[in-house]
Amino acid sequence: MSIAGRAANRVLATVPVLLGAVVFTFLLTHVLPGDPAAFLASGPSAGPEEIAQIRARMGLDQPLAVQLQHYLYALVHGDWGQSHMTGQPVLTDLWQRLPATLELTFAAFALTLAVALPLGAAAALRPRSIWDRACTLLTVGGSCMPSFVIALLLIYVFYFLLGWSPEPTGRIDAMLAPPPQVTGFMFVDALLAWRWDALGSAAGRLLLPSVAMAFFSLAPVARLTRASLLGVLRSDPVRTARALGLPPRAALANALHLALLPVVTSAGMVFSYMLSANVVIEKVFAWPGIGSYALDALMAADHAPLQGFVLLVALLFVFVNLLVDVLHGRIDPRAGAGA
Repeated sequence: MSIAGRAANRVLATVPVLLGAVVFTFLLTHVLPGDPAAFLASGPSAGPEEIAQIRARMGLDQPLAVQLQHYLYALVHGDWGQSHMTGQPVLTDLWQRLPATLELTFAAFALTLAVALPLGAAAALRPRSIWDRACTLLTVGGSCMPSFVIALLLIYVFYFLLGWSPEPTGRIDAMLAPPPQVTGFMFVDALLAWRWDALGSAAGRLLLPSVAMAFFSLAPVARLTRASLLGVLRSDPVRTARALGLPPRAALANALHLALLPVVTSAGMVFSYMLSANVVIEKVFAWPGIGSYALDALMAADHAPLQGFVLLVALLFVFVNLLVDVLHGRIDPRAGAGA
């Protein structure tokens, strides 16, 4: 089957998943404590009549099944609802904040791969060495320590104690004018505009949240890289290649290629996890992404942004899974043919 055919099958298979995510999130937001109508009412002195009028205007007085039907109908027509926090359509808010989240996620993912892949490979090539012990220590520590604890420790050490890092308040210094928006990535836009002051500020504020996310995410990638490469090095094809006199570098390159499939799958899962798990990191560092937007909506009993956040993350999950599937076909055509 061609790549386009596999991608089409994968997209069709994810439609029920997306529908289930939408319905589940809709039902969950409507059973959470907090009344959006009471939140929108003018102050604590608002009476039941005013709250009832707001509920009727928002359609919250209708049966839950009718509300769900209206919500699904609006989604089909591209209407993701409106946020009463910002007064803007949810889709507009998410589109404005998505570049900040993607910039943070890409930076953390790059740090994860830069550390986890070499460390896992070195641990597999030299079992029981210092590299192997460092890999074990890092993976155990990264798995046990919550990301918000890592973030707070980094802020305390590098900002409060040492003063090496700028204050954790957004993507750029408030005293600097942001560069012209081209990609939405502050670091890239500053580089394109040759704004060295903005570039330094954006890089400095991007470093700590990226390290906090990467420290928690590199554990599964490093662990799976080590396990996968160890299994391949002990497999019959690699042993046969060595016995036939294949040069060590060629045998190692072949082993690395064979070990790529599970590593790519793990990396795709980690990236997808980062997209949804950066809520706390964004809030700690005052990062204006979709995660902090969803958390603010939760505190304000604003249902539409929460539902839009879950739907957007689910769509990004689908895209990442499609990309992993394509990479599988490129690495090993047999895996793609069996999809």
